[in-house]
Amino acid sequence: METIARLHIDTFELTLRDIREVDPKLLHALSVSVGWPHRDNDWQMLLDLGQGLAAVDEIGRVVGTVMWLRYGADFAMVCMLITLPRLQEQGAGRWLMEKAHELNEGAVFGLNATREAKRLYRSLGYGYEQKILRCQGEARPEAFASGMAMHPVKVEGLIRAAAASDRESLLRLDLAATGYDRSIAYQALLPVSRGQVLVRNDEIVAFSLCRPFGRGHVIGPIIAASEDDAIAVSRAHVVAHAGSFLRADTPASNTAFTNFLVGSGMQIHDSATSMAFGRAPFKPLTPAGPRRIALASQAIG
Repeated sequence: METIARLHIDTFELTLRDIREVDPKLLHALSVSVGWPHRDNDWQMLLDLGQGLAAVDEIGRVVGTVMWLRYGADFAMVCMLITLPRLQEQGAGRWLMEKAHELNEGAVFGLNATREAKRLYRSLGYGYEQKILRCQGEARPEAFASGMAMHPVKVEGLIRAAAASDRESLLRLDLAATGYDRSIAYQALLPVSRGQVLVRNDEIVAFSLCRPFGRGHVIGPIIAASEDDAIAVSRAHVVAHAGSFLRADTPASNTAFTNFLVGSGMQIHDSATSMAFGRAPFKPLTPAGPRRIALASQAIG
């Protein structure tokens, strides 16, 4: 395999290689070693979508990774920055990020930072911070339903299952919510997801997708102009996965939607920080228009 760069740490040498040239089983082993939930299929989706680098030691072990997904000509979503704990304080993470920047010169960069990596990203100039809540747990739709009597959510329109013919409408809503053409991501998400859409005046105005991920399923992305609309297109997923592990990642500013998740059994388990280098990412095209209520994942955005 072609060597991209080398770095000496303590008494051993790391070699940087194209991540697609590395055995995916070694990538999965690395993420498992640091407690990340990604399955083989989750890794494969990212490898199909993006590009990246893997740091390999002298005996062929993968000890670090970084990936990026290009949305349009000028935006790179950075993800899967992983290094073994013994390397985290020795510059391996910075080395990987600097190489990712070099290979995407001139791009605006966005990412979702773990607590451990946030200081590194700040030192590299990342800002525009937004808190993201990871809500997960055993889905309990009956718990939320019992609270509906006290806090009813009324939504006008028809809620139905998403169909293949809805693809262009979903892409249009996502572009309006994020400002980026993420059709490449939807090429991978739609075939493995079940969706719900909200139709109002013969137009799809909100949608949610749900797919296998990690320990169970994840709801996301969810695109809607209001949290009530987002709740309306998410209920069916909670019902479908009652008693099973379910997850959703949502900006902390979405108070009503977060309450819906918690009330449905998905407790706030952890948080991440959405950050960017260059300018703020994922800005709706219009202030009152569609926006991201839930991420596809912390890697995809």
